[in-house]
Amino acid sequence: MKKQRLVSGIQPTGKMHLGNYLGAVSNWVQLQHTYDAYFLIVDLHALTTVYDNPAKLREDKLNLAIDLLAAGIDPEACCLYYQSDVPEHSELHLILSMLTPLPWLERVPSYKSKLQDLQEKDLNTYGFLGYPVLQAADIMLFNAQHVPVGEDQLPHLELAREIARRFNHLYKTDFFCEPQAQLTHFPVLPGLDGRKMSKSYGNTIPISASEEAVTKSVMSMLTDPNRKRRYDPGNPDICPVFAYHKIYNTKDRISVINQTCKTAELGCVDCKKELAATLNATLAEFRINRTRIANDIGEVQNILKKGAQKARNEAAKTLQNVRILIGL
Repeated sequence: MKKQRLVSGIQPTGKMHLGNYLGAVSNWVQLQHTYDAYFLIVDLHALTTVYDNPAKLREDKLNLAIDLLAAGIDPEACCLYYQSDVPEHSELHLILSMLTPLPWLERVPSYKSKLQDLQEKDLNTYGFLGYPVLQAADIMLFNAQHVPVGEDQLPHLELAREIARRFNHLYKTDFFCEPQAQLTHFPVLPGLDGRKMSKSYGNTIPISASEEAVTKSVMSMLTDPNRKRRYDPGNPDICPVFAYHKIYNTKDRISVINQTCKTAELGCVDCKKELAATLNATLAEFRINRTRIANDIGEVQNILKKGAQKARNEAAKTLQNVRILIGL
């Protein structure tokens, strides 16, 4: 039976962190064996916020590719490539931008929130406003039936569905399918400051960090703000450190930590030390894989080149039909 197609992308803006891995990449590792999967390192999207730092973008792209391969992305099971190596993404984006109403973009919930979060950046650009159209092009270029997303990305996927419907209506065709959400359920991982882990907040734990760096990051984490002294009882439910234990520790140990925090038998320092040890043990295999892969950059580049060629072969079929339909 022919596998259904799935598309997803990740931005190379800073180092991949634990939140990225839990929220997307760990899911990709499973989905690559079930679907005809295309995974994009979306460097064109990254230009919306790092357009003024080409050296950093080049470094981040390569590091992300290494991280993905070390985390379990298998180029024999899926298609992995740099978005910019497949110019058909840009061409379809241009075509779709001609028929996407401006109010559709202005109502995307994340548009104004990101403008607020990244006030240090000049994001009053056409590219930043229009990046959801590029996302739609990424999906529609392969006529993907499925897109793995978290709930916060559902408005973007719905916009892609609307654009597909509008294209089909304007050109009296059923060429583009409407992509369906492959909803991913994962715990929201707090950052070092208690807010959602995000590169834009600078509160992340990179999965490529050394044991020492992970331990240092964990020891700097905020805990229950009302627990001011060692023997004050704590409230695990509002403690970011306990949120990690619930993800990375065993059920029995989680129960013990929960109880001993509330009775002040377990102090925050010891709780953090245990978490750091648990995280480092979890990341041990990844570190070994990453070192091996990083020692052969030529092979990494070859994997991405092959992935781009496969993607271009499929994308060309879509663009040939689109050009005919719109009269080019």
